[in-house]
Amino acid sequence: MNFAVIFDMDGVIFDSERQIANIWQEIAKEKKIPNIEEAVFRSIGITDAATKQVFRDLYGENFPYEEYKKSVSARFHERFDNGKLPTKPGIRELTEYLSENKIRTAVASSTRTAVVEAEIRDAGLIAYFDKIIGGDRVTHSKPNPEIFLTAAEALGVKPENCYVIEDSYNGIRAAHAAGMHPLMVPDMLKPDAEISALCEKIFPSLIEVRDFFRSI
Repeated sequence: MNFAVIFDMDGVIFDSERQIANIWQEIAKEKKIPNIEEAVFRSIGITDAATKQVFRDLYGENFPYEEYKKSVSARFHERFDNGKLPTKPGIRELTEYLSENKIRTAVASSTRTAVVEAEIRDAGLIAYFDKIIGGDRVTHSKPNPEIFLTAAEALGVKPENCYVIEDSYNGIRAAHAAGMHPLMVPDMLKPDAEISALCEKIFPSLIEVRDFFRSI
């Protein structure tokens, strides 16, 4: 088959965005940070540098983002390292199908490459991905299309022949801007009118994504 599939990681491969949001809620309660939900939702699908700016925009330039982020990261790794991070329903069925049919795949995540590789490896999924591109491999965060274009180049596939599986608004915007085929599997964010118009298709789970690829 003459196409490739590019996966976002958090919220697509792993049920991680909800876990991160819960930890931020814990920190916010302890530190009395107001309106943390808005900060968390605005940070879905973007790099750590872009997330830092979101928090600074909401809470001011003196907000100790790095300190709180370290606490969030420490709790996350304590709870979910070594294969304990829950995967999204259908990810194994989908990746096995793509592998069996020799369809090239990549992960293009705003998370740092080393973390992406470790989490994918711990979940026993590393063999299913040809390339892994983390947020530290690009200059611009989603919704800029750079990370998806970088993944397509690494795979040796033209952008117009790439399907992108995303859960975030900025991810869908980036995939559309890259000239790819955006497929959304909503997680914490449900598609609004703008995002629905940018998506080629919207699926309730990755099982339906597998069935879609079977049909084309």
